[in-house]
Amino acid sequence: MKKFLKEFKEFISRGNVMDMAVGIIIGGAFTSIVSSLVSDIINPILGLFGGMNFDQLKITLLGEATLYYGRFITAVINFLIMALVIFVIIKAMNTAATRFHHKEKEEEKQEPTTKKCPFCKSEIAIDAVRCPHCTSVLED
Repeated sequence: MKKFLKEFKEFISRGNVMDMAVGIIIGGAFTSIVSSLVSDIINPILGLFGGMNFDQLKITLLGEATLYYGRFITAVINFLIMALVIFVIIKAMNTAATRFHHKEKEEEKQEPTTKKCPFCKSEIAIDAVRCPHCTSVLED
């Protein structure tokens, strides 16, 4: 049991678990913002063209049973907007990461300034014709 608790403590104290928790909290808050955007701004604007708000669309079945399919349409619009925003954020992050890695690769591609002597294996200047350590004549 102690080993289990120790493993659980290590799992919880990892940075990626905390990052995930923060992401879930921010995602929940962001969901309410997108829901408000759709229900308070987009649906009324679409209602101007369609004559009504999606939330008000419903079908009454057999007396008291009511299908609110307009709320489902609103939920689909919420999902699509959320997916679009996440797609744009991920695309921007990937573009930034690609540019950052490209700059790192350019820095790595710098020409070497030293080489190893084939005789004594010491590090010497790249344009040296004689090793300063073992005095061997170096061929190109």
